[in-house]
Amino acid sequence: MSAGHTAPTTVLRFNLAGPPGGPTELSARYRAAVEMARYADDHGLGMIQTEEHHATDNGWMPSPLAFAGAVLGSTRRIGVTVSAMITPLHDPLRLAEDIAVLDLLGAGRLITVAGLGYRPEEYAAHGKEWRDRGALQDEVLQALLDAWTGEPFRYRGRTVRVTPRPYTRPHPALLVGGSSRPAARRAARLGLPLFPSAHLPELERYYHERCAAAGTEGWVLQPPPRTCLLHLSEDPDRGWAEHGRHLLYEAQRYAAWQAAGTHSAVRSAARDAEELREEGVYRILTPDDCVALAQEDGARGALILHPLCGGMPVEEGWRSLKLFAEQVLPRLAG
Repeated sequence: MSAGHTAPTTVLRFNLAGPPGGPTELSARYRAAVEMARYADDHGLGMIQTEEHHATDNGWMPSPLAFAGAVLGSTRRIGVTVSAMITPLHDPLRLAEDIAVLDLLGAGRLITVAGLGYRPEEYAAHGKEWRDRGALQDEVLQALLDAWTGEPFRYRGRTVRVTPRPYTRPHPALLVGGSSRPAARRAARLGLPLFPSAHLPELERYYHERCAAAGTEGWVLQPPPRTCLLHLSEDPDRGWAEHGRHLLYEAQRYAAWQAAGTHSAVRSAARDAEELREEGVYRILTPDDCVALAQEDGARGALILHPLCGGMPVEEGWRSLKLFAEQVLPRLAG
């Protein structure tokens, strides 16, 4: 990087979504994702990001904590963020145990963003009522915080205790995700950080107002003004011609879930790969272009590499990741 610039965060994203395939193919993709995470750890990337969705026909990651465990067990340094986990769908005590074990396994490298989700069919699939999602979220977040003290506490009318105690004190990294004022109030009331689902400075101001009113202290992990999902290629024109359909597949499937007025850092209205390219949310860049993007955004930005996006062939994903590690990262550090 040139003088005056600070490098952005570097992220490797996996959701394993793509056109339906057989178990053998999907197994290869999961194993490739863990191998890529290990490679990213060895080459200095900052974070692995994964997420949770259910009741899909495209294989979108339904069990991010299981995947996080595989990544934490095969890496030494890199962080893992689940962004977001649909926490109201989970049993609070079991979730507290699972995150505690992962926190111990990774020595504090796991970050969990607790979201409500935005698809009623996910709640129906798990026997939960969509209208109860706020109350369920309140219950699970309070139970997590109580459980991680390691001390007995009251839960649904009985006294329980959850072990083991996590590695991180006072508790594993837990953020409240969302784009609404109720999410900001919930985070402020519990003294938890807020992770808006898009760049929302006005929500950040409101959160700090509510923290002051509640007598809590907190912070906001504000997404950058623009979020781009990246694929690297020495020939972007050829990359779009050969692989643009994979980026379009994910963009269209994700857009179909988003109701009008939804705030999301990743939002597309593209009808074809050409429109997707013009939008600039999904980008295929040369290493030089990627460095230039990093210089434009500086420390406020994030370079989010998405090597297996939308069913991208594994070998092509590896090419993208290695270009990033070999031709971009050294220049960011420099």
